[in-house]
Amino acid sequence: MERRFDVTEKTEVLVVGGGAAGLMAAGTAAGCGRRTLLVEKNARCARKVLITGKGRCNVTNNCEIPEFIENVATGGRFLYSALSQFSPRDAVAFFEEHGVPLKTERGNRVFPETDRAKDIADCLEAYARASGCGVRTGTVQALLLEDGRVTGVQLADGEKIHAESVIVCTGGLSYPLTGSTGDGYRLARQAGHTVVQPGPSLVPLVACEHWCGELMGLSLRNVSVQAVDLMAGGKTVFQGFGEMLFTHFGLSGPLILSASCHLRQMQRGRYQVKIDLKPALDAAQLDKRLQRDFEKYANRDFANALGDLLPAKCIPVIVRLSGIAPDCKVHQVSREDRQRLGALLKNLTVTVKGFRPVDEAIVTTGGVNTKEVLPKTMESKLVKGLFFAGEVLDVDAYTGGFNLQIAYATGYAAGRHA
Repeated sequence: MERRFDVTEKTEVLVVGGGAAGLMAAGTAAGCGRRTLLVEKNARCARKVLITGKGRCNVTNNCEIPEFIENVATGGRFLYSALSQFSPRDAVAFFEEHGVPLKTERGNRVFPETDRAKDIADCLEAYARASGCGVRTGTVQALLLEDGRVTGVQLADGEKIHAESVIVCTGGLSYPLTGSTGDGYRLARQAGHTVVQPGPSLVPLVACEHWCGELMGLSLRNVSVQAVDLMAGGKTVFQGFGEMLFTHFGLSGPLILSASCHLRQMQRGRYQVKIDLKPALDAAQLDKRLQRDFEKYANRDFANALGDLLPAKCIPVIVRLSGIAPDCKVHQVSREDRQRLGALLKNLTVTVKGFRPVDEAIVTTGGVNTKEVLPKTMESKLVKGLFFAGEVLDVDAYTGGFNLQIAYATGYAAGRHA
């Protein structure tokens, strides 16, 4: 039976922000019998959830906790306790028990069977309301603080709402149209917390090379990508295998978004992305493959002899970068030129100019310093009764459902202990 929030009773737990973390925190606190009120600035909750996974919503990643932690770029150790309380397995069970059947796809990525993000957003809001949580529209302007503890919040219109505990779940800076505009950072600083400088994470990369624009729209599957830091002597900072996309400005796609998490000290020209177009073949095997193709098309122009090996859109760029004349007959291509072509296919290099704007990032890196938050409860170490959950914290992970799972797990921990 659905419980109702009684506006005449004193609020015990107040949740700021109605995204995935906020709804989970609110539903959990209310389910524990606490009189809970959620304040959300938008007319509807979970707006960011609606656009995740290109509208399909990658709900979580169906893996064990140690593997999950390996996919966390920032804050893995901090998250271990929260994930132990609400694991990916718990998330799958939660949605299925609340009427949303799920399916697991490549890379253990979990989606609703309907492929509709709206089903996940509706489920989270229905859970919070059914647990007895009240929901109202408003913008929290400030925390009410007294003698080292939080006593409530003040709204932008001046109204004060008193509460025994406040859970800040306002998100980061990514997708500001959904309401993620950094409000939580202001509240955290007011309470004396350190905020690690926010920046984009899981964000496309702008390339120095103009030829990337010629490949706009070309999606490459089953390629290997290595990101290196030239200012650290060419040290590899990321390596992965999967799918990427060329755009008019540079690079995007799942592999590139994950790589972006590791380009922490972004400067123009500092990082390079090296793409192996043929990762299944080593250099010697690729050279034999080229020899077979060149024998097959011996009397063709070089520019017309790569169709069996590369996507058509890719060929003009590769021909130009190879330095081999496009009208050179294949049988005239020297052994050295052929081997140089093979090296190019194994090491197609893009120099990174910078990130795309933070409002194009899937998540934000930076946020409330986790050293000032108790990992088991998500309560502030500085202010009694103040909790943080979700993207407002300095935690972020790769693509694949990991960031939403972090929202559920930290929201659950905060709601349970508030």
